[in-house]
Amino acid sequence: MSRGAVVARSPEQVVGYLDAVQVLEQRLAGLKLRLVREVDSLGVPQKQGAASTVSWLRDRHRVSGGAAKRAVELARALNSEAPAVAAALDAGAVNVEQARLIAATVDRVPRTVKGKAETGLVGYANTFPPKELGRLAERILEHLDAELAEQQQVSQVEAAERDAYSRRELTLVDVPGSSRVRVHGWLDREAAAVLRAAIDPLSAPRRGPNETDLRSPGQRRADALTEVCHRVLAFGKLPETGGERPHLVVTVDYDKLRAGVAAATLDDGGLLSAATVRRMACDAGIIPVVLKGAGQVLDIGRDRRLFNGHLRRALVARDKGCAFPACDRAPRYCDGHHITHWTDGGPTALHNAVLLCRFHHRVIHEGEWQVELKDNQPRFIPPDYIDPEHKPLTNTYHRRP
Repeated sequence: MSRGAVVARSPEQVVGYLDAVQVLEQRLAGLKLRLVREVDSLGVPQKQGAASTVSWLRDRHRVSGGAAKRAVELARALNSEAPAVAAALDAGAVNVEQARLIAATVDRVPRTVKGKAETGLVGYANTFPPKELGRLAERILEHLDAELAEQQQVSQVEAAERDAYSRRELTLVDVPGSSRVRVHGWLDREAAAVLRAAIDPLSAPRRGPNETDLRSPGQRRADALTEVCHRVLAFGKLPETGGERPHLVVTVDYDKLRAGVAAATLDDGGLLSAATVRRMACDAGIIPVVLKGAGQVLDIGRDRRLFNGHLRRALVARDKGCAFPACDRAPRYCDGHHITHWTDGGPTALHNAVLLCRFHHRVIHEGEWQVELKDNQPRFIPPDYIDPEHKPLTNTYHRRP
């Protein structure tokens, strides 16, 4: 018999031995993780002068820091959050890779469904390898509680939007010794969608009988952005395919949009919160595709939703700029805002409109400030933390002599 051969008389026996070793290996892994957790809870690493359990395990077993960290994190998770996974690993019914994936899923789902999610995924682990199990894990909440899954999706989208908006930046850096300027930064999804809608019509290769466009896609996009800025500065317009404002297609359930609890879908597949869509719908050139029930289309593109033409001129004449208290933004930087939103039946009319800059438009849609018209003048009611008496404020900047 050759060195390292296993005593077996048939292929079936070899496969059987391999399966048995796999089970034993996972059971040993489960035992090792319990011991890691025990060492961790007893504070052995610190007593032996190590900074952490991860560094102690790394040095003692001569493994990578990443491997040590994954072992410690999984040991803690199996001990506190995923007892069914720990039991399955002890029985050799799941492998370490599956156990780590299930534990991570259990950690992120709401507490009310943790037990069901864990049990369900342990059952699936008997059939699916990690990649396919991961796909099931991503949608496990939808199978357990569809309403809770939608609420979580909305919360995640809103949190991601707030994070992306707070971290937005754009920087132009002159490169020393050259005529080049480096442009770099970050945009939130709404801003990126607006940018794409503005430059896409101008980014196509130029075509002509005696012309071949040799520009790269990146060069065409750079030229398009510059062209948009030129046109806005010169005429305040974008090309006919883009219109005066960016045209976006946003699909959303009407009832959920009114309630402010649904995420809307952009035509590129991205998600926006209902609050963002309601704000954009005031006076941005979006094309709303409003759905009811099982995908029934209620409305596509209501032009009278926008404050344009003579109505915008009247609004500018009345408010003269952003009407929010102490704001000096000029009309060209402002949108028309429905005081009673159009999804709630508010008309696109002067008596239901106020001119707001982009920043204060967002502030109003966040819901803490309220706006009303009295004697044909916009008045803003501050929230409790600014004025408990809610005394109305007006913008006096544009009305100075």
